[in-house]
Amino acid sequence: MGSFMEGLSNGFKSLLDPRSKKSRSGFFSFVQEIAMDLGTANTIIINSDGKIVVDEPSVVALDKRTEKMRAVGSKAKLMYEKENPDIRVIRPLRDGVIADFSACEQMMRGLIGMVHSGRHFFSPSLRMVIGVPSGSTEVELRAVRDSAERADGRDVYLIFEPMAAAVGIGLDVEAPEGNMIVDIGGGSTEIAVISLGGIVTNSSIRTAGDELTFAIQDYMSSQHNVKVSERMAERIKIAVGSALTDLGDDAPDDYIVNGPNKITALPMKVPVCYQEIAHCLDRTITLIENAVHNALEHTPQELYADLMTNGIWITGGGALLRGLDRRLEAKFQMPFHIAEDPLRSVARGAGIALKNVDRFTFLMR
Repeated sequence: MGSFMEGLSNGFKSLLDPRSKKSRSGFFSFVQEIAMDLGTANTIIINSDGKIVVDEPSVVALDKRTEKMRAVGSKAKLMYEKENPDIRVIRPLRDGVIADFSACEQMMRGLIGMVHSGRHFFSPSLRMVIGVPSGSTEVELRAVRDSAERADGRDVYLIFEPMAAAVGIGLDVEAPEGNMIVDIGGGSTEIAVISLGGIVTNSSIRTAGDELTFAIQDYMSSQHNVKVSERMAERIKIAVGSALTDLGDDAPDDYIVNGPNKITALPMKVPVCYQEIAHCLDRTITLIENAVHNALEHTPQELYADLMTNGIWITGGGALLRGLDRRLEAKFQMPFHIAEDPLRSVARGAGIALKNVDRFTFLMR
């Protein structure tokens, strides 16, 4: 009888132990393992099976009176720039780092809630791997870790985004050879040369997709006298954004922009072609080119030779800008490759790291 009770007690202890493998699924699921790309524009969450379970805009809507969350993700983005005086719609991350700590915590809770909503009687504690910019300060890293812990994170690991992107596109980051990643996200561009499981040299700038969007806003105002919202500028970038003024057969059709005249407030319809958007984005792209040049300047000679053979990989949403790889190849006389799924490279890499937390020495706790 005693041994039976002891066995029963030990069984309950194993169920209640957050480290127990038995607690990974079912009614008594207390620990959940997720990987997260906490991006300025979008947040992607991958579960322990390597499946993308959340892919939502990094936006949260709060009630101004109670500061409670009204919506998160795509539902909150529908309210962005359309809110009434009772609602505050926030993008908690700017330039790749947390700008509003409280809003970020609520957003993370809401997005994580999408993963296990309705599947657990108890709210599980989390083992998390989160991608962060390689240029983050200790304060910024602490802010990400604190937000994750307040959102029920029990074991929180951080991974630099270029490293995660390299893992996510299938590069052997632990090999004794150089690989270079240019990760152009929403708020920051991360450039890193990787070898032997570490970042040898890197360059991180707060110039990326958002700056491209703001450049389009300014251009439409100054050249066409039409006001466009941030969301409209984003649509223009997707429709006719280009890094080159000559795309040949890949040229997109003109995009019709609807908006008010900034002087008369009367409605306007303005056709926009990719060539003029390429001109307006040129200065921002040049800043990214300068960051790539800076990273190459500080690359050891043997690794530089590897880059000439292996080429340089472009990931992140900025990789989708038409003609960017061709422009960079012409500038640096090296091959540039667009990752197969550039928007999810960091998230997939973080997901692989989640399965190898005991092996990957480049993870930070």
